Amino acid sequence: MPDELQVTGLGWALTIGVVLALFALDLVVGTVRPHHVGFREATAWSVFYIAVALAFGVVFGSVYGWTWGTEYFAGYIVEKSLSVDNLFVFVIIMATFAVPDEHQQKVLTFGILIALVLRAIFIALGATLLSLFSFMFLLFGLLLIWTAVQLFRHRDEDPDVEDNALVKATRRVLPVTDDYVGGKLLTHADGRRVVTPLFIVLIAIGSTDLLFALDSIPAVFGVTEEAFIVFAANAFALLGLRALFFLVKGLLDRLVYLSAGLALILAFIGVKLVLHWAHGIWPAVPEIETPFSLGFILVVLVVTTVASLIKVRRDPTATAHAGNVRARRPREERPAGDR
Repeated sequence: MPDELQVTGLGWALTIGVVLALFALDLVVGTVRPHHVGFREATAWSVFYIAVALAFGVVFGSVYGWTWGTEYFAGYIVEKSLSVDNLFVFVIIMATFAVPDEHQQKVLTFGILIALVLRAIFIALGATLLSLFSFMFLLFGLLLIWTAVQLFRHRDEDPDVEDNALVKATRRVLPVTDDYVGGKLLTHADGRRVVTPLFIVLIAIGSTDLLFALDSIPAVFGVTEEAFIVFAANAFALLGLRALFFLVKGLLDRLVYLSAGLALILAFIGVKLVLHWAHGIWPAVPEIETPFSLGFILVVLVVTTVASLIKVRRDPTATAHAGNVRARRPREERPAGDR
């Protein structure tokens, strides 16, 4: 096996071209004809995007070898499972701002675009840091372990969108209309330029995507060090989010153990990164191989899903939460300006 994955410029260009074409398709579907997305349509698009991601993995593995192919599938599954937690937060944001059904597709599509741009920046930065400084594996590993501990401690909480600093600052600086004005981001009112609540929603989703990128990029680098695989796994996992949102938003409340399962996955990958760093200094330290990582992640996701469904069946009042990395202050304890 070569020490590094050798992807040609043509390979990069074709992959980015496919991603951009799929995003353009998503953009057309989500913004040109705003409408309520039913279960059948959401299912069809979800199956399509998953099939495309799997087909890419098969072609990639056949061309470059199944060692790299296994890393791609492991990275894709990690990012797809973390993206479900993204969906939790998207649901919370949509409900908090009462986004009409016909405008939710636009919000999700632009939210995915923001996520793709942010992740591309973080991937380039992460790959550079890892190539220059081996101790970054240790820092990334410790970051994931800390995130896992915090997520598990606050697994029964949800992020507070109203407590988002960027959202609060935007509301203080920019005038905001009371309604969605036909799904526009900007409009005119009383002779001046103002923003609509949809603009604030995009700010909330964009800042949330930034926080998720801080966790998901180190997580996938824990599976593979190859920037191309990291990019491809992220891109194909994110492209299906719009359809997946409408498919599972009614089922998310049932995944009561999802946050605990994701915390376990993040902790596992964090330990894997720490061991990888230690192995480079002390060769006697064992490393966790990618096939084992892939199997572990799949087992955790299956057990988490089955246990969640059993829990909800026994206790219909049980409700899932997105989890949070810091404790939420009760409303009455917050400064008056934060309410």
